[in-house]
Amino acid sequence: MSVILAIPSKGRLKEQVEGWLADAGLKLEADGGERGYRARIAGLDGLEVRLISAGEIARALSAGEVHLGVTGEDLLREQGEELEARALLLRPLGFGRADLVVAVPQSWLDVETMADLEEVAHQHLARTGRRLRVATKYVAQTRAFFARHGVGDYRIVESAGATEGAPAAGTAEVVVDITTTGATLAANHLAVLADGVILKSQAQLAAGLMADWSGDGLAVARRLLSQLEARARARRTLTLVWPAEQDAAAKAAVEGLGGQARASGLLIPRGELGAVSAALESAGVGPVTAAAPEYVFDPECPPWSDLAARVRGN
Repeated sequence: MSVILAIPSKGRLKEQVEGWLADAGLKLEADGGERGYRARIAGLDGLEVRLISAGEIARALSAGEVHLGVTGEDLLREQGEELEARALLLRPLGFGRADLVVAVPQSWLDVETMADLEEVAHQHLARTGRRLRVATKYVAQTRAFFARHGVGDYRIVESAGATEGAPAAGTAEVVVDITTTGATLAANHLAVLADGVILKSQAQLAAGLMADWSGDGLAVARRLLSQLEARARARRTLTLVWPAEQDAAAKAAVEGLGGQARASGLLIPRGELGAVSAALESAGVGPVTAAAPEYVFDPECPPWSDLAARVRGN
């Protein structure tokens, strides 16, 4: 049985995912030419890569139709409140960032918060006999967020097109939509409420907990996740090296500062470089070189451990 990894089939997110995999030394090889919807990762047997839409990836993860997938957290959260029982978020990837927000017409000068919106919605219902219309593609998250803020006098208008255009088109008064810079909302004369950020989303590597996970499947997942984690760990660490004859003095100087000892050196978080280098300089240790490792493998792989614990407990 193959482990299925789903990645986006088109657009900027597809390019970013491919770049992320390539940076970790995981080269995608297409099956069936450039327009094929299946691929593999060179040297990683037992893993099948499928290229499908980001929205379909979220649904497939929730349904257990794929084992692993990369998609936006906003799309994953839209699968419902019981998402945690069906999918496990393994790692945020730092790209594909967007905020899911509540926006109202800029002309509503006295509507700045969700409490203001609740009051307007109540007044609108009393005055017109109709509930305030909220256009969105994110129905589940909108309902949950509005409920948390006590907003009840509204109805959802599911958006099939450009959500931000709904107020101008007269099909809704309020929108809940994804934005990266806010420029499109502003261009449509909409303003985000001060407390109207529902989710600060980004691309996530996630696992489908309802998928058929065998022992061999977990082993394949460990190989993949270990390499991805080794690259991520390397990007946040530095290796310091000093002359071998100064090893004892150097290690005494940096004792208590953290890091992992190496032969005539130390592996440290990048943020600790200033403190560690100052301690070595004060001890007269040098020359000291700092280099960025390409990979830092560790016996512990937290994302895989979390996954194994969840699927073995199912």
